[in-house]
Amino acid sequence: MSAAAELVALDRISVQFDLGGGGFLGGRRRVLRAAQDVSFSIAEGETLGLVGESGSGKSTLGNVVAGLQPPSAGTLRFRGRAMDAATWREARRSIQIVFQDPFGALDPRMPVSDIIAEPLRIRCIGSTAGRRARAAELVEQVGLPRDALNRYPHEFSGGQRQRIAIARALAPAPALIVADEPLSALDVSIQSQILNLMKDLQEAHGLAFLFITHDLAVVNHLVDRVAVLYLGRLVELAPRAELFARPSHPYTQALLASVPRIGVRRHRRPAISGEMPSPLAPPPGCVFHPRCPKAQDACRHDVPALAPAPGRPAQLAACHFKD
Repeated sequence: MSAAAELVALDRISVQFDLGGGGFLGGRRRVLRAAQDVSFSIAEGETLGLVGESGSGKSTLGNVVAGLQPPSAGTLRFRGRAMDAATWREARRSIQIVFQDPFGALDPRMPVSDIIAEPLRIRCIGSTAGRRARAAELVEQVGLPRDALNRYPHEFSGGQRQRIAIARALAPAPALIVADEPLSALDVSIQSQILNLMKDLQEAHGLAFLFITHDLAVVNHLVDRVAVLYLGRLVELAPRAELFARPSHPYTQALLASVPRIGVRRHRRPAISGEMPSPLAPPPGCVFHPRCPKAQDACRHDVPALAPAPGRPAQLAACHFKD
């Protein structure tokens, strides 16, 4: 990826939440480590898939990229500029977010025309007539009839509501959309329609996506590269084709082994044994070592660096014994 093509870059981002404790009553102060030392970038027009189990820190990082969660440490850059309160005011128009629950994300008291135009109204972009025209244009681009503009969210199906949410995200003409589990609340039959819509919109508008999901089957149909998170740490980052053909990190291997395939019998045993440790007390060394079949003494003490897999410079894995 050339430097000129870089849109967003995370440089050693960490996010911690102080849950209290300690003080004069005693006891240990509790700190939840949602993300630890994460670095990756997204290019203009690229789709990066961010995957991992529930509790891995995917949504937290998505909120950092969207400007909804300040990092505890590290730097976020947008088009080469380090982001702070002042630069976020300028960049917020260029980074939009689509949430998991389309019904909860839409104001039930507002008609669709006002919902889609809301980002423009908040930023004082265009006239009232211009914002209405933009809403009418977008409602058709996302595959809804023009008369949807005068209706309310409760009158639509889940898939239609997600189309409305996507139209709202498109309103200020962003460069990047953070899509946080945008399919998980939808029926399987509707998911492919929304995926195809996102592909069409990306081609039409030159959009970049940060696509957050736990579903690797979906990732294989949409993204250009994949970032794999485990317990707040980035354990693998690779082009989609390389990662699916030959995953390097044991965690990625286990995730892929658990994806159902037509004509292939599933493993009799779970692909990943045990439960994910608590982010309140992450293991020392490699955070995956308590569940890893390859774990050795080094894994229990030393945090592995994200480095190229053997013979695959574009495929990075944080493992002492990567394949």
